[in-house]
Amino acid sequence: MSDIEALKQEKQELIDKMIAMQKQFIEHEHEHGVSGKDYWGSKDGLLANYRQDYMDMANRVVDIAHQIVGSSRN
Repeated sequence: MSDIEALKQEKQELIDKMIAMQKQFIEHEHEHGVSGKDYWGSKDGLLANYRQDYMDMANRVVDIAHQIVGSSRN
């Protein structure tokens, strides 16, 4: 597998994981509701690291996309 193919595969795996996280969040929100305090400051359960984990994955997806086409974020 080429480096580009490996990057594309990693990008797709991250996107799939992010979609699964979004579905879990929506289910949790429908069942329990989510307050701003829960979303921004929860220390346990689904929301404990949700925002940071999601943001890290989203940033990695953007970085990979730039690597694939040979550009940069700046």
